[in-house]
Amino acid sequence: MGLTKRSNINSLALKLRLAINVPRYNVFMNVLITGGLGFIASHTACVLAEAGHQLVLLDNLVNSKRSVLQRLETIIGKPLIFIEGDVRDEACLNALFKTHAIDAVIHFAGLKSVSESSQDPLRYYCNNVGGSIALLQSMKAHGIKKFIFSSSATVYGTPQYLPYDESHPTKPINPYGQTKLQVEEIMRDLAHSDPSWSMIALRYFNPVGAHDSGLIGEDPSGIPNNLTPYLAQVASGQLPFIRVFGDDYETKDGTGERDYIHVMDLAEGHLTALHYVESHTGYCPVNLGTGVAYSVYEVIASFEKAIGRAIERKIEARRAGDLPVYYADPKNANAILGWSATRNLDQMCASAWNFQKTSVSASSTKK
Repeated sequence: MGLTKRSNINSLALKLRLAINVPRYNVFMNVLITGGLGFIASHTACVLAEAGHQLVLLDNLVNSKRSVLQRLETIIGKPLIFIEGDVRDEACLNALFKTHAIDAVIHFAGLKSVSESSQDPLRYYCNNVGGSIALLQSMKAHGIKKFIFSSSATVYGTPQYLPYDESHPTKPINPYGQTKLQVEEIMRDLAHSDPSWSMIALRYFNPVGAHDSGLIGEDPSGIPNNLTPYLAQVASGQLPFIRVFGDDYETKDGTGERDYIHVMDLAEGHLTALHYVESHTGYCPVNLGTGVAYSVYEVIASFEKAIGRAIERKIEARRAGDLPVYYADPKNANAILGWSATRNLDQMCASAWNFQKTSVSASSTKK
């Protein structure tokens, strides 16, 4: 069954609205979320659905799990429309847009490993850039011109100054960052050629944490690339120790410092971006970060606080390409979207550990 324009919102959805730090609006949209079962996308789906928007989730399940759909439906309290498909599949997109009256698209689908992108750049350009072009072409053919893109702080490259603001030069140092920047440039050129497009690129910093329910969170396949899921696996006994890559940087404690942001703050940023594209046209890049840099040791200490015991660590050599420190200047997000992050590091780590206990370790025990 397809969606209709401005579908009536049932009473359950109204009762489920999140008490979040964003303005309330009376315009509800039918939203396509690509990569809809992924880490950030699934949390965004919760926020949008509980704010009253109607959703269609598209995912090829390459980097996500079908079980997330059931968990989302448990959180939201109603069924969701899910389509297994790839954004590069023109026939799939055309059928989707013909069946469902989509008002706006939030585009998460893409590959996301920095190291893997250097090993297989063609795969990354094909998926991330090629997929975005196919999606935008299909949107244009169906008259859909509201587009929110999942970009990344990797577009900035080596900092010429800190914090990064949106005026900082964009010089990515890896293929993953290049794919994000190329899509941003396509968006800018498209909006310039046709002023009726409304497009925003959200440049994420380091998303961590999980939904308060513990039902969804970051659950990578294999050994995690990111710090907090790695810590969670060490804490649960799946891995023996946390690897600290370098403790001799010129930082507060010698370890690398990053701008970590709670995934629910990030999800709420997408809700405000959706309201923005409803009432504005053109192209706009916006940082989503906290403006605070936490060190690796500070994150470990916060995670130890969450689990109530020490975590074994092993100091190793610096990794090639790692920056000593980077963090966002988030003032434009507040000025343009009315958004700012509200959750702290302890909340990030506590929610990540709750997800590990509630869902990841429980699922592993059942196998």
